Amino acid sequence: MGFGPFFFGVNIIMLNKRADKLELLRIAEAVALEKSIDKELIISSMETGIAKAAKSKFGQDNEIEVQINRDSGDIGIYRKLVIVEKPENINTEISLQQAQKLSDENKDKNIGDTILQALPTFDFGRIAAQTAKQVISTSVREAERERQYNDFIDKKETILSGIVKRLEFGNVIVDLGRTEAIIQKNEMIPRENIKAGDRIKAYCYDVRREPRGQQIFLSRAHPKFMEKLFIQEVPEIYDGLIEIISSSRDPGSRAKICVKAIDNSLDPVGACVGMRGSRVQAVVNELQGEKIDIVNWSEDPAVVVSNALSPAEIQRVNVDLENKKLDVILTEENLSKAIGRRGQNVRLATKLMNFEINIMTDQEDSERRQTEFKEKTENFVKNLELDETLGQLLVAEGFSSIDDIKDSSVEALIKIEGIEEDTAKELIDRAKESYQKDQEEISKKIKDLGLESELIEHEGLTPGMLVTLGEQKILTLNDFADLASDELTGGYDIIKGDRIKIKGYLEDFALSKNEADNLIMSAREKVYKD
Repeated sequence: MGFGPFFFGVNIIMLNKRADKLELLRIAEAVALEKSIDKELIISSMETGIAKAAKSKFGQDNEIEVQINRDSGDIGIYRKLVIVEKPENINTEISLQQAQKLSDENKDKNIGDTILQALPTFDFGRIAAQTAKQVISTSVREAERERQYNDFIDKKETILSGIVKRLEFGNVIVDLGRTEAIIQKNEMIPRENIKAGDRIKAYCYDVRREPRGQQIFLSRAHPKFMEKLFIQEVPEIYDGLIEIISSSRDPGSRAKICVKAIDNSLDPVGACVGMRGSRVQAVVNELQGEKIDIVNWSEDPAVVVSNALSPAEIQRVNVDLENKKLDVILTEENLSKAIGRRGQNVRLATKLMNFEINIMTDQEDSERRQTEFKEKTENFVKNLELDETLGQLLVAEGFSSIDDIKDSSVEALIKIEGIEEDTAKELIDRAKESYQKDQEEISKKIKDLGLESELIEHEGLTPGMLVTLGEQKILTLNDFADLASDELTGGYDIIKGDRIKIKGYLEDFALSKNEADNLIMSAREKVYKD
C-alpha cells in the first residue's frame, strides 16, 4: 500500500476541494493501519512534505509551516515571520505595525514574537509533488523502522520463526509477518538446503537501528541457537531444574553442551537425551544432523574435560587453575580420539571449558617432566655451584627456581634429608648473590635494548619480562598497548586443519590470560588517556 496516484499525481492541485481533503485523511489512515504506525505521524510527514514543496513555490528563504486539520482535512499554508523594529528580510521578518494589520490575533504581539502569515493555495507542479512524496515516504520508512526496532528489541536472544522469502547472494531473507529479517551467509549451517517458501527457525542475536537494509539479524550457526532449542525441548531446563553452563559448535558437523542439575536427584544428561533419544534427536534434526555431545558439569575441571573429550579414555589430568590450563595425558591409541578429525574434538572442548587443553601421551608427559627436571637441576648446578646430586634433591623437593631458594628459610631447608644448617645458610646466600648478579645483568640488558622509561616503570612487568619484550623490539608503552593478550600468553591456532601451538612473548613467565589483559588495558589507559 502506498499513498496512491491521487496524492502524488497531477490531481494534487485539487486539494482545495472538500472530497480531496477527506481523501487525504483516508490515505493517512490507510497507510498508518498498513504500516502499523501512528496516523498522527503520517499527517505530520504530509505537513512537512507540503511545506517543502511550498518552499519551492514561495522561495527557499521562507520558513513555511503547514497545518492539516485532523477533522476536515483543510490545509493551511503559512509563512513564519519574526516581529522586529526594522525588517530587513521581508521573507522572515515583519514590523509590529504590519503584523497587527494582518490579523486581530496579532494585537497582543510584541517585538520578538513569531506570527503566521497565511499564504494562498497553489497548484503543485510535478517537481513539487515529487518533493513532497519523497519527504513523506522517507518519514514513513523511518517510522516503520523505528516501529520494527521497538517490536523486536525485546525478542533479541530468542528463537524466531518465519517463512523464507528469498535468497540474496547467499543471504536468506526471512518474512516474520510484519517485517523481514536476514540470516547472513556465514550464519547459516553449511551445506544446508534452504529455498523460498520454507519455514525456518533461527536465533535472533542482534536487533539494531540501520539507515538502510535489515534491522533484525538471525543465526542458525550460533551456539545459543542450540541452547535455546534444548530449552524448548527439555522441560527441566525451561523450569530451571537443569542449567546450561556452556556450549560450543562446529555448525553442521559437531557440537558440545555442558549441563548441570540444580536438583541432585536429576540426571541432566539423561533428561537432555530424553526417552529413546527423542529430545536430543529433535534438536539434531533442526540442526541438520549435527552430532551433539552432552557433557555433565562438575566442579572439578579434570572430570569435565574427561567427559568433554569422550570417547577418548583419559589416564590423568594435570590442572593449572591459575593459568586455566589442562594437561591431558592418555594412551597412544586414545590420542586421535581426543584430538578428533582436524582437531575438532579438542577444539570444541577448549571452547566449552574456556581452558587451554594440552593433549599428550604418557610418554610425552614423561619426557616433558624429565626435561623440566633436568633444566631445573642444571640451573641450580650452574648458578649455585652445586653438585648434581644436591641439585636433583632440591628439584625433587619442589624447588623450581633460584628465587624459591632465595625466599626460603633455613628451617625449611634443613627439613630436607641430607641438608644441614650450614649448608642451608650457604644455599640461601648463594641464591641471593646469584639473584643480585642476574638483576644487574638484566638492568644492563634493559639499558642496552633502549626500552622507554614508561614501559620500564609499567606496573606488573618484571625485569625479566622487560628484557624479553625488548628482544622482540617492543620498546615503548605504545608498542605494548597495541598487543593482544594471546601474543603475551600464547595459545593455539588451526592451520590447514592442524592444531598449531603459538608461543607467546611472556609465556615462560607463567602469565595468565587475565593478568595479560590487565597489563595491556592499563597500558592503553595511559597511552590513550588524552
